[in-house]
Amino acid sequence: MNKKRLYRVEEGKMICGVCGGVAQYFEVDPTIVRLVWAALTLAGFSGLIAYIVAAIIIPKDPELYR
Repeated sequence: MNKKRLYRVEEGKMICGVCGGVAQYFEVDPTIVRLVWAALTLAGFSGLIAYIVAAIIIPKDPELYR
């Protein structure tokens, strides 16, 4: 059984790889995730704080270290 896991990505990352990891998890384009995240941040939501928390909590992809 192959479980789907959320990881930060190294390939194609802009800052910490959070948006790329979310995009990979939901199988969408990372640019769309980045645009939505930026729009929510500019609309007054705590997008920046959520990004920092996600960068701390979401682990890096362990496949890179094997």
